[in-house]
Amino acid sequence: MSRSGRVADRRAAVLGSPVAHSLSPRLHRAAYEWLGLSWTYDAIDVATAELPQFLAALGPEWVGLSLTMPLKEAVLSLLDEVEPAALLTRAVNTVVVESGRLLGFNTDIDGLVDVLRRHDVRAGSSSVVLGGGATARSAVAALARVGVGPVTALVRNPAAGDELVALGADLGVDVAARDWLPDGRALGGILAAAEVVVSTVPPGGADPLAAHLLVGRTTTSLLVDVVYDPWPTPLARAWQRAGGNVAGGRELLVGQAVEQVRLMTGEPVPTDVLWAALTD
Repeated sequence: MSRSGRVADRRAAVLGSPVAHSLSPRLHRAAYEWLGLSWTYDAIDVATAELPQFLAALGPEWVGLSLTMPLKEAVLSLLDEVEPAALLTRAVNTVVVESGRLLGFNTDIDGLVDVLRRHDVRAGSSSVVLGGGATARSAVAALARVGVGPVTALVRNPAAGDELVALGADLGVDVAARDWLPDGRALGGILAAAEVVVSTVPPGGADPLAAHLLVGRTTTSLLVDVVYDPWPTPLARAWQRAGGNVAGGRELLVGQAVEQVRLMTGEPVPTDVLWAALTD
């Protein structure tokens, strides 16, 4: 049901700390303009400790929030209702305000599914996920939704690896957790053998891999790197030099924002509208 016709002036925002670099305002404002809405969307610096007070102070003008880490996990206990996928992954990147209630969603899964499908990733493809946090859990959920598997998760924290294995079992996809080895050459071999690699680590986290990645090898596989600033990452450049295909964080950002806009406004917006906002 459309929510856009009921009130002319509404508010939404992306929260995080830091958050000034976020491209979400450009995307959502472009969507509102296309929909003919005089809504506002801002970037607001909110730390984890400040989140409960911020949510409690939301007025009737608010329609929704986008969340960056670490708020994606911290918000879970503060919501009135959380969709099953967000509960399963313990990650909420979208809060919809509806009749005074706070509803949590994970549109990162939708965004990554969109990226995988647009790059023609086939069901049954082998994959590797780099990292063990909230975005890695969303990546496993997206890979499972597309039918990709088995999945190898490279993690530094054994407990995070155990959680990804359990999540895979819940979703019907085989996940094996392995240590993020200090030997870059060994990791390069693991990555080269996969048909899809999803790097969920923050900027700089995968940089040490680039020096050894695919040394002496070529690949036609797909790398999805969730980082969008700075871009391209050293990992993405190394992957392209080896002949592989690369999807950057902007593709994921647009895909998840399309679903965020739909949830907050009740109206669909073409992907091209949001892409144009990033190239203006």
